[in-house]
Amino acid sequence: MSLPSLPSLPLRPIALLLLSLGLLSTTTAQAEPPKKPSQTQKQPRKKPPAKLAKPAPAQPYGEREDLMQFARELAVQEGWEEAPLRALLAQARRNPTVQRLIMPPPAGTAKDWGAYRARFVEPRRIQAGLAFWSEHEEALARAESRYGVPAELIAGLIGVETFYGQITGGFSVLDALSTLAFDFPPGRRDRSAFFREQLVEYLRLCRREGLDPLALKGSYAGAMGWPQFMPGSWNRFAIDFDGDGRVDLIRSPVDAIGSVAHYLAQHGWQPGLPTHYTVAAPVETADRARLLAPDILPSFTAAQFEEAGARLSEGAREHPGPLALVELQMGEAAPVYVAGTSNFYAITRYNWSSYYAMAVIEMGQTLRSYRKAGSSAP
Repeated sequence: MSLPSLPSLPLRPIALLLLSLGLLSTTTAQAEPPKKPSQTQKQPRKKPPAKLAKPAPAQPYGEREDLMQFARELAVQEGWEEAPLRALLAQARRNPTVQRLIMPPPAGTAKDWGAYRARFVEPRRIQAGLAFWSEHEEALARAESRYGVPAELIAGLIGVETFYGQITGGFSVLDALSTLAFDFPPGRRDRSAFFREQLVEYLRLCRREGLDPLALKGSYAGAMGWPQFMPGSWNRFAIDFDGDGRVDLIRSPVDAIGSVAHYLAQHGWQPGLPTHYTVAAPVETADRARLLAPDILPSFTAAQFEEAGARLSEGAREHPGPLALVELQMGEAAPVYVAGTSNFYAITRYNWSSYYAMAVIEMGQTLRSYRKAGSSAP
């Protein structure tokens, strides 16, 4: 199946062009009231400050050479027709907002687990999560039975990702991926190669599922649907869980439920294993730094934790596998710590952030607590 052809692009109105060049005023200037001239020198009349014209919308990439070379190579690699592919990619637009949002926060920005948690574990999202769990109880139970991922964790993750399908992103996926593939901003580690791979995966997905690559919306990074899967993850881990014969993460929450569980199972989730334990970090800075060095990758036994001066809970002392000392900063307050297991690490394969993983866990635990108590709302 060939990709959609390039529709004719409307000419930009002349007035907007003149406006963007500052050659046409947006308003009629009001003259100042007349001033009395000085006895010795006539004073020039001051002009009001000029109003800045709005920036012109981004132009399509068009026949930009690196993009066209990409299209030529991809057509050969995939056995696709080159002309429709070139026409499609020529319609992609560089998005400066995408370039801005992909950047890390300014150096010195304090992390705050309490503030981060409050963004997600809050009354409106909890109410939506309880309604979601009630409506999709059978699918959540079936996913837990098949993949060993608790229903509460699946529900918590979808809630953190998209507010249960309410916030799935308004960026053109083609524009976002093309921007990050061909105009990745300087100032951080260059990930343009990753986004070129995701652009290829996106085009494969659209061809296979019969989707319009110009129409799909997602996050600024190109993630899509209820679970915010990147195109490569959609192609590898998304499943048809509602039995309708197709995989649809945009319109089917049941497919999203099964796909989230399948993704975590494929990334090392172990049924029945806790995600984390309570821990008091070592008092000595050097010992604490040694345990923190591997970041969120479980690397130390419970015995090594205690040899370094950490005080583990009883359950953690009996944990058979490796643990990671996870630090959650609290702004200007003292940080809090948990001992993360391989299941905590599995959640971070979805999003490389300990704060994200804890938000998912605590959102799920909160939903479970309300359901256990028989309460429908906070």
